[in-house]
Amino acid sequence: MASHIYPPHRFLYNQQVSAALAEDLEHGDITTDAIVPHDASGSAVIVAKEAAVIAGTFVAQEAFMQMDPDIRFKEIREEGSEVSSGDAVMGLYGKLAVILQAERVALNFLQRLCGIATLTRDFVKELSGIPCRLVDTRKTTPGIRLLQKYAVRVGGGHNHRYGLSDGLLIKDNHITACGSIKESITRARARAPHTLLLEIEVTGIKELKEAIDAGADAVLLDNMDPATLKDAVSLARRLKPRIILEASGGIRLENVREIAETGVDIVSVGLLTHSARASDLSLKILK
Repeated sequence: MASHIYPPHRFLYNQQVSAALAEDLEHGDITTDAIVPHDASGSAVIVAKEAAVIAGTFVAQEAFMQMDPDIRFKEIREEGSEVSSGDAVMGLYGKLAVILQAERVALNFLQRLCGIATLTRDFVKELSGIPCRLVDTRKTTPGIRLLQKYAVRVGGGHNHRYGLSDGLLIKDNHITACGSIKESITRARARAPHTLLLEIEVTGIKELKEAIDAGADAVLLDNMDPATLKDAVSLARRLKPRIILEASGGIRLENVREIAETGVDIVSVGLLTHSARASDLSLKILK
C-alpha cells in the first residue's frame, strides 16, 4: 500500500537522531559499560508485540549506525507492511554494547512512527469507497514533523501543509486580527503569490456564504456536526460547484465515515499525529 512512498533524505532527520542519542548518553551508559565487554558482538531482533503498520525502520537503523557504522541489518520489514504480534520487524548484528545503547532511541522513533501509520491505516479503511481524502495537520511533535507526516503517508493518508509557507489558510484568529472574512481574503489576494489556493476557516453557514462571495478557493468547515455539514456542502455546491471543502475538528475513528459521507472533499484529523498511541515493539538480544 505504501510502496510508492519514499523515505526522507538522511540529512533531514539525522540531527534529530543525534540529539536523541545525546540526550540518552550525555554521561555515558553506566550499566552497559560495567557489564558488557566493548568487543563482544551478537545478534538482536526487533519484534512486534501487537498488530501494526511498519514505518520508520530507516530511522531506527540510523540510531544504531550513528553509534557504529559497521552494524549490519537483515530481514527488514517493508515500509507500509502490516505485521502481527510476534512478527520480526528487523534483525541486526554488531557490537552488543552499541545495540544496547541505541536500543531505546531506535525504538522510540520506530514505535511512534508505526503508531501513526497504524492509526492512519485504520482511518483510511473507514473511508473505503468514499471519494474523500484523509489529511493530517501541523499538530505534530516539535522537531520530528517531517517523520510524522511521512508516517501518515505510509499509512495511506495525505499531508496538509508542512509549514506556514506552504499555503494560504486563513484561520479564525487571522480573521479576528484583520476584522472580517471579506477583508482577510482581499488582503491575502493582494499580497500572496497567484499560484496559491486560498483557503479560509468558517464555523457556520453565514460565514461560508461570505467566504464564497469573497472568492475563497477552499473552505475549512470547522467543528460542524454532520447535519450542518450537509447543509454547508449543499450551499457551496450551488454557489461555487468546484470549491474545495474540508471538514475539521472533532473527527475520530468512530465518526469519520459519517462526516465524509456529507460530501466534503477532505477530512483533516489532528489526532493522527498528536494522539496516536505508539505501537508496542521490543528488542531482544539473541542467545
